[in-house]
Amino acid sequence: VGAPRPQRSPRREGPGLLGPCCGAAPLRTVEPLEYYRRFLKENCRPDGRELGEFRATTVNIGSITTADGSALVKLGNTTVICGVKAELAAPALDSANKGYIVPNVELPSLCSTRFRSGPPGEEAQAASQFIADVIENSQIIAKEDLCIADGKLAWVLYCDIICLDYDGNILDASTFALLAALKNVQLPSVTINEETGLSEVNLKQKNPLVIRKHPVATSFAIFDDTLLIVDPTAEEEDLATGTVTVVTDEDDRLCSVHKPGGSPLTGAKLQDCISRAITRHKEVKKLIDKVIKSIKPK
Repeated sequence: VGAPRPQRSPRREGPGLLGPCCGAAPLRTVEPLEYYRRFLKENCRPDGRELGEFRATTVNIGSITTADGSALVKLGNTTVICGVKAELAAPALDSANKGYIVPNVELPSLCSTRFRSGPPGEEAQAASQFIADVIENSQIIAKEDLCIADGKLAWVLYCDIICLDYDGNILDASTFALLAALKNVQLPSVTINEETGLSEVNLKQKNPLVIRKHPVATSFAIFDDTLLIVDPTAEEEDLATGTVTVVTDEDDRLCSVHKPGGSPLTGAKLQDCISRAITRHKEVKKLIDKVIKSIKPK
């Protein structure tokens, strides 16, 4: 007779939770929305945060050695990595003095059970369009800076943003990862040989990108049409009656407001969101500057 199997102790995840044994899913004693309302009445959330409190944020720059620039960002449990690959191409005929920036957000099945393998889903496509709009509206990089020779040669920056662990607020994490990765990019010097007409790349001489603006996204979830909470988790996004994302830059300029339906916002509430976003921008900018400064001596 083999040794008796040890019994797993019940797993508790907060007030009102029953932690069953044998790997069964945790079961709440009340409906999820009612469970959340109990906390919200006390101006706090089940994970211990206040309504206006962000999750712990970390950034690691240069995570992918094969990329021209990369960054890994963790926002609570949400983990996103961005890699930038630079290639040479001919400029478009209607913009002969401009290069290209091509963003793509991937939400693979490995990051959450809500996503399936296969072609990009609606949420991934919406996130990719959001990042493209942020790049365009904020002018994070002037596309003219990516041109090497008018009408002949320009840089194409492929910015692949991949979610490794999804726990809500993918837009904030993706925007932060993109900014950090672009600040990590080093492009080799390229010239065009006048005799042959061919491009010559000098890998020994590399220059950083000129980052003209530093856009930072701040997302909010709307509960019961009136209550605003920042940096929502995946569960909070599911229970919310709407979401809104505000993008600002270092000049306190409003770059973008993304609100995909849901509960309407009054002018006062929107102004409150913008004020909080400006404060959040200062925190994120300070964090990214600190990280970049720490790796420069190497």
